[in-house]
Amino acid sequence: MWLFNRKGPSGFSSSSTAEEVTQGIDGTGLTAIVTGASSGIGSETARVLAMRGVHVVMGVRNMAAGRDVKEAIVKENPSAKVDAMELDLSSLESVRKFASEYNSSGHPLNLLINNAGIMATPFKLSKDNIELQFATNHLGHFLLTNLMLDAMKKTAVKSKQQGRIVNVSSEAHRFPYSEGIRFDKINDESGYSSFAAYGQSKLANVLHANELARRFKEEGVDITANSLHPGAIVTNLFRHMGIINGLVNKIGKLALKDVHQGAATTCYVALHPQVNGVSGEYFKDSNIGQATVKGRDPELAKKLWDFSMNMVK
Repeated sequence: MWLFNRKGPSGFSSSSTAEEVTQGIDGTGLTAIVTGASSGIGSETARVLAMRGVHVVMGVRNMAAGRDVKEAIVKENPSAKVDAMELDLSSLESVRKFASEYNSSGHPLNLLINNAGIMATPFKLSKDNIELQFATNHLGHFLLTNLMLDAMKKTAVKSKQQGRIVNVSSEAHRFPYSEGIRFDKINDESGYSSFAAYGQSKLANVLHANELARRFKEEGVDITANSLHPGAIVTNLFRHMGIINGLVNKIGKLALKDVHQGAATTCYVALHPQVNGVSGEYFKDSNIGQATVKGRDPELAKKLWDFSMNMVK
């Protein structure tokens, strides 16, 4: 049970579910990529989008788990259009392979939901020798988005429907390292804080969406980009946090959202008519919220963009 459920201007609240915020919306003809769709809010996002008629392509690291989710969705909804493709966001090679296969398939792309993430992990480098949380939560999605932009732009023109990019961030973006993004110390193990590194990667999600929104407006492209906080949710994200994980499992049902509520803001931003034309915003509880001062800093967003471009070259 979620304790605080006052409705916002959208008519929805923290207790609204993904099904409730998409009630009556017909997504037939739309195609979405959802990363990290084999568990948690990613799988619920995929299920509800498919329920609304969207063709969902799940980008999953674990293909066996992805196939299980696909089977469960189709069993519940035999008309659902769902595919699973292998995607490891911590590997730039895997991201490039996924994008190449998707683009060669000829599928249109209306919605890109950058959902996959890891949280508060011990210090570790990715296959590309980049701090793992920054690599997985931001850099993999940054590269994926860049590689899917041509498909999204072509789809927007051909379908005459606005494309939407949705970055699943977190209120943890309020608690990064003191400098925000440690451009000169991304891989510095000596000063590593697992939670500050998570906050840094989630701040990067917000800045990435904002810079995309600015560029789309400048180019006159009919695609929006927004970021969001899904809420504090009972998922396996807490598995690296020891005693906190135990507390989450014990009291979570009283104070935290379940996955049905946790996927609501993602589905709202991806599908709801209220979000038509809205870009560069930060959402929480299916309403427009406000990111931090750093999260709204256009110069920091541009610096992160250039830094990220150099890292993925």
